[in-house]
Amino acid sequence: MNTVLQMIYDNYTGEDRELLIRAYRYAEQAHSGQKRASGEAYFIHPCAVAQILIELGLDSATVAAAFLHDVIEDTPVTEEDIRRDFGDEVLLLVSGVTKLDKIVFKSREEEEAENFRKIFVAMAKDIRVIIIKLADRLHNMRSLNFLSKERQIKMAQETLDIYTPLAGRLGISQIKCELEDLCLKYLEPEAYEYLVENIHQKLYERHNFVDFVVKEIKNILEESNIEGEVFGRPKHFYSIYKKMKTQNKTLDQIYDLTAVRVIVNTVDECYEVFGKIHKRWKPIPGRIKDYIATPKANMYQSLHTTVVTNFGQPFEIQIRTFEMHRTAEFGIAAHWKYKEKKAEDSAFTERLSWIREVLDWEGGLKDSKEFMQSLKTELYSNELLVFTPKGKVISLPKDATPIDFAYAIHSEVGNRCTGARVNSKIVPLDSTLQTGDVVEILTSTNSKGPSWDWLKIVKSSSARAKIKQFFKREMKEENVKLGKSMLEAEAKHRGYALSDILTEESFAKVAEKFSFSSQDEMFASVGYGAITVNQVLFRLIDFYRKEVPKPVIYRGETSSDSSGVIVKGMSGLLTRFAGCCNPVPGDEIVGFVSRGRGVVIHRADCPNVKTLEAEKGRILPAEWAAGGSGRFVAGIVIKAKDQGVALSVLTSVVSDMRLMITGVTNIRLNGKEDIDLLIKKIRADERITEVFRTATK
Repeated sequence: MNTVLQMIYDNYTGEDRELLIRAYRYAEQAHSGQKRASGEAYFIHPCAVAQILIELGLDSATVAAAFLHDVIEDTPVTEEDIRRDFGDEVLLLVSGVTKLDKIVFKSREEEEAENFRKIFVAMAKDIRVIIIKLADRLHNMRSLNFLSKERQIKMAQETLDIYTPLAGRLGISQIKCELEDLCLKYLEPEAYEYLVENIHQKLYERHNFVDFVVKEIKNILEESNIEGEVFGRPKHFYSIYKKMKTQNKTLDQIYDLTAVRVIVNTVDECYEVFGKIHKRWKPIPGRIKDYIATPKANMYQSLHTTVVTNFGQPFEIQIRTFEMHRTAEFGIAAHWKYKEKKAEDSAFTERLSWIREVLDWEGGLKDSKEFMQSLKTELYSNELLVFTPKGKVISLPKDATPIDFAYAIHSEVGNRCTGARVNSKIVPLDSTLQTGDVVEILTSTNSKGPSWDWLKIVKSSSARAKIKQFFKREMKEENVKLGKSMLEAEAKHRGYALSDILTEESFAKVAEKFSFSSQDEMFASVGYGAITVNQVLFRLIDFYRKEVPKPVIYRGETSSDSSGVIVKGMSGLLTRFAGCCNPVPGDEIVGFVSRGRGVVIHRADCPNVKTLEAEKGRILPAEWAAGGSGRFVAGIVIKAKDQGVALSVLTSVVSDMRLMITGVTNIRLNGKEDIDLLIKKIRADERITEVFRTATK
């Protein structure tokens, strides 16, 4: 911790230094007495996060927020306290990385998804939020060995899925590479240990070879009167592991364990050195990449080439300017580390454009888990570079279509798209684009807008969201009708009437989850595909089952001589069937004379009848009348190792017998023969462990 204080004194002055010392002392006091899983003082963690950010060159407000990033969540300190003592800017950053509380989630997965959605929205307001979060995750990964194996694997997988590609999109390679290596350590420990043991030996063996290449390139610079730096840098373990996996090679077959980097002053010098290296050694076709002319989505720029040296070994060389090198190493953080001038703010803004795009389509996703899945797709998606007819580079997901391209240009271009030309040839809208394609979109003012089928064609989350937004905005009435119809149809399929399960109370539960202001908004959201039918219907049914009292199921309140049941010794009384055992024709039955409610018909083996033995005088023999007709409800219980199996078997058998399910355990039947056959068929499935009628056990 004293190291951090020394770094503050070395890197900050005046008010900035004073702010950081106060934040340090404040967090130290707030976390006093708290311990980490390692048994160390908890304050070690915010200090480590702050140290990572100081090394990246972040401003004082960001580093102060790093010291304070856990105090709201883990101590009695409130947001008002932070605002009063450190101001609105620091509070914005601290609250941006603070997890959601005071909200009850149905699952841990949903909670984590919503937390990250909150962080991402805050990140769109201020990019420093995610830089703090990346530093926080990096230190947590460094100390992951103190957690259980299950938590190690879970956190490592989440880091690999979300945080490493985020660091990559922000261009912070220092954090990205270390996170990837740490993820490999816990997700593939045997592979990691193998690489640790063997790579250093391989690097030692090739040390002289790398020195030779570096010396040769330095000679090229000297002969050309170009000032620059040349050095070899070992590739990180995860990149080597990926190459071994994707190319199915052993470590001995991977020659470019080290990349040689050439750093010069100007772009012209990059291309001059590039050409002279190719004159010195033969380049390998297909391994030449010009990221200066077409930068990556994170604004990474460099010339890459792999050449075959005098020793017959392939070797990768990267050539860039000093400014490009800063961006490659520090990414978005270079804006603060090197205090870039206002004139360069346009480049900084361009680096963040993809975040604003994500924020645009994020608003159209009601479900946090859907947001997470879309974000993962977006983070890994930018693998395809295509061009507009005027030469502008557009970055798209792998296998993207002209529709994706159209929406990447502008929403209105996508909405009015009627066709496309790729390399001057008309192509179908579902064609797959290739890197280097020149794409022209044909539009028409008479276009009625996108087709629903486009949602199945597009590959980018942004295009999908923009299509849904069109349907939401332009087809509200149609969406309301369609959504309501879809819900009614699915409810009926599941044995419910939508009018029964959609009440003010049940809608309030759905509205609380998805922020609907009216039922029409809910119907429209289903209609244009923002949420699925089942996302709404399952919540309505769940509320109905738990909150709505289940009515006693009657065959009818009629006189005994017309009810289909004969109660011996009685006439003229109303009869009804007991909801506890649901007798059906073929069951042995008895009647119970209730006070003021006529005769209640029970199955003879109903447990409730046995509890009435003290009132035997009110229990009367009964039998089914000949020629009775109608449908009856019976309750059964099915036990299986998996609930999904039980439902699958039940619905299959019920469909085969042409019966109807009216509830979770209720099936409408013609008589006891139906029940016996139904149970027999279900029991025949080896995955079912037990089947019985309710009230018989």
